Amino acid sequence: MTEYDELVVIPARYRSTRLPGKPLVDIAGKPMIVRTAEQCLKVMPREQVVVATDDERIAEVCEKSRLRVEMTNPDHPTGGDRVAEVASRISAKTYINVQGDEPIFNPQDIVDIANASRADRTKTIIGYCDMTEEQWLDSKYLKLIFGLNNQLIYIGRAPVPGSHSGKFTVGFRQVCVYAYPGSALAEFTATGKRTPLESIEDHEVMRFLELGMPVHVLRLSDDSQPVDRPDDVLIVERRLRELEEAGLTEK
Repeated sequence: MTEYDELVVIPARYRSTRLPGKPLVDIAGKPMIVRTAEQCLKVMPREQVVVATDDERIAEVCEKSRLRVEMTNPDHPTGGDRVAEVASRISAKTYINVQGDEPIFNPQDIVDIANASRADRTKTIIGYCDMTEEQWLDSKYLKLIFGLNNQLIYIGRAPVPGSHSGKFTVGFRQVCVYAYPGSALAEFTATGKRTPLESIEDHEVMRFLELGMPVHVLRLSDDSQPVDRPDDVLIVERRLRELEEAGLTEK
């Protein structure tokens, strides 16, 4: 059986509370899941990029674009659990989870996190970048708190770190690219459900912390613009136009 050095897995579920059918939302003429996968394909071989979905509509769209698809259990509580199912079937030294709602993320982020993982295949790694005060105040953006050893202490939606004045001083937001070994994924998904703080924050990385599993942080680009709400589509399309006008992406 083939074992890849890295396998990029893009979880994609149709049901979304804030934006139903999100993976198939049109972004400047292409379904969002296709745009996200195409960003991955700029730095990874086609056979090492997999869309993990539970929905035939998503699978059909991906297959028309010659994307590799794995059907997964519809009852998974998170994308990480979906990645873990793929990991149980396809062998790799490192699994890189790219969120399906990142149609304009910087492909170099995959290269950087893969390189960091190659230095220590036992580590679970999450990307981060600086954030603005506006983002700091918005619960859509996940804030990271980490130590001097670059190990994650907490990840959540509250505006942290805080201060007595209540004013913004500095903040770091998640970049939705994760890398983990199969053993970490197996331990993560063995719970079969979300952990308490994970449920409150509505973010799967908290499960690693609640299980006592170390997560390391890696500075990546600040190009990430997740599509979480309907108005995010307009933001992403505007950014695409800017990139096209600058000759930095294909039309």
